[in-house]
Amino acid sequence: MLDAQVGTPAVTMRGVSRAFRPEGEAPVVALSAVDLTIDEGAFVALLGPSGCGKSTLLRLVAGLDRPDAGKIEAPALASQEIGFVFQDAHLLPWRTVEENVALPLQLRGVNSTAGDHTARVREALREVDLESAARRYPAELSGGMRMRASIARALVTRPRLLLMDEPFAALDEITRHRLDERLHELWREQGLTILFVTHTIFEATFLAQRALVMGRRPGRILRDVILDLPEKREPSLRASPAFMREAQQLLEGLEEASA
Repeated sequence: MLDAQVGTPAVTMRGVSRAFRPEGEAPVVALSAVDLTIDEGAFVALLGPSGCGKSTLLRLVAGLDRPDAGKIEAPALASQEIGFVFQDAHLLPWRTVEENVALPLQLRGVNSTAGDHTARVREALREVDLESAARRYPAELSGGMRMRASIARALVTRPRLLLMDEPFAALDEITRHRLDERLHELWREQGLTILFVTHTIFEATFLAQRALVMGRRPGRILRDVILDLPEKREPSLRASPAFMREAQQLLEGLEEASA
């Protein structure tokens, strides 16, 4: 893994609250006084019951929403060194895979030549093993390939912070496992900071160094679990007693959160 600045915060939240106010209805408090620090180079999974504020927290970190109270600091956002992968791939159907991946460079007006853009797109596609599909259109891809294209699009700007909102939720188990393995390799290779929302205990256990379990609305962090597993995650790890022990901790946290 590339050297990360261990102990340097990539994300800091202090007393962050967010409420939504539907017209004619009582306010819905999505997050209440959340305190959180994520160090650079960390892989953090975020779990919790539906509606507990996981996606809201991610959107606040990404700058797509603003808190009603509290403070958020994410240096990568200020320097536009941030990538976001949604649950749906959101590829433009009239653009090829390589044209979709190039879109962030074009929208941000990245100051480089056309040749540099092409090289960065090819590099991003290579990182997700999708070079052979560069000229295809989204309708010609499987669900797993579309999601890999979405990840390549997030990586093409070379972000320091990658936010992922249940990106593999709609995929079959085998495809999900393969993408989890590749994502973990990319994290180790590039020294990324990743905040990954998932409903799946086993996915969180396999991917993350640290897992945060959120309670029911109003959203708050109930458990902060450091996963005692090797940094390099081999597929065989999923069948090990150590893996099941760590997954059990997260299950207990989710049961508490759902009570």
